[in-house]
Amino acid sequence: MFWSAALAADSTPRPTTPTLDDAHRSATNAAGWVEENWSTWLSVGLRIALILVIAFVLRSVVRRGITKLIERMNRTTPAGNGTALGGLLVNVERRRQRSAAIGSVLRSVASFTIMGTAGLMVLSALQINLAPLLASAGVAGVAIGFGARNLVTDFLSGVFMILEDQYGVGDSIDAGVASGEVIEVGLRVTKLRGDSGEIWYVRNGEVKRIGNLSQGWATAGVDVQIRADEDLDRVRAVISQVGVDMAKDEPWNERLWEPIEVLGLTAVYLDSMVVQVSARTMPGKALGVERELRWRIKKALDEAGIQLVGHPSEPNLATDAADPTASMTAPSALANPESPQSAAASPLTPPATTTPPAPSK
Repeated sequence: MFWSAALAADSTPRPTTPTLDDAHRSATNAAGWVEENWSTWLSVGLRIALILVIAFVLRSVVRRGITKLIERMNRTTPAGNGTALGGLLVNVERRRQRSAAIGSVLRSVASFTIMGTAGLMVLSALQINLAPLLASAGVAGVAIGFGARNLVTDFLSGVFMILEDQYGVGDSIDAGVASGEVIEVGLRVTKLRGDSGEIWYVRNGEVKRIGNLSQGWATAGVDVQIRADEDLDRVRAVISQVGVDMAKDEPWNERLWEPIEVLGLTAVYLDSMVVQVSARTMPGKALGVERELRWRIKKALDEAGIQLVGHPSEPNLATDAADPTASMTAPSALANPESPQSAAASPLTPPATTTPPAPSK
């Protein structure tokens, strides 16, 4: 037993010490492999370096060009439609935020496009099959799109709102879900300051319609109700003179963009008639113009001896007092016990029973 175990131990292979010939042979093989592949490595490395250098240079040039364009947008004031309205549509803060948002989107899109293309070219230079990678990226993009569809909707809606200049900082808008003054415009959320001072955070994807009260112009309308026997030509002359005088005074000469116009009668009643007055004003200033116009028209009509009347009397919708007997039921024939109906409805009297005579004894 002992000798067999010793023989088995002696038969196991033992590691041999590498000789100088083995080392020389390994070095020769490695040098030959490097000599065969160094040109491929060099060409691939130079190609990758060239791709990266071109990508970074192109990215820097494009981003710098976008920045210069945004700065030019900030310095340039929109011409508008040839009137003073053009300079009022877009203020400095609005132009700054709009241009900053547009610049951020353009720079992000340019960087993603350039660097993504460079990355794919590098992988192709390394002889990596891009088909499985692109397929996986497509599936991941679809999954992310379904999971974050609200975020994508908000972002795209914000981009188009900014590009189309639907509203900006300082505008008074009605977004359907909320209304107020715009204090910040973002790619995902728009901040509004409500009439009571509250701040509304409105997601851009939730906005289905926009009513901008600060672009273009506004209309101030005033209804003047006078007696039916007044001279209409005299009333028109007095109101027109009020408009002329108001257009000459500060600050109404800037807020009134067109002469005040007497449109005519909008309603005629038995004892009164309504004259409608209209004026085109600066956006957001219609209410103030209406108040001042009512004030001046009232004073001018009082001085001219033209009396104003109140609203037409509403039709008298009051009804007479209800008849107290209306809720009483009609008399019934059954209430009279002597009536044929009562006799017919009364129960029948059972027949009288007679006692039979007792039998005789």
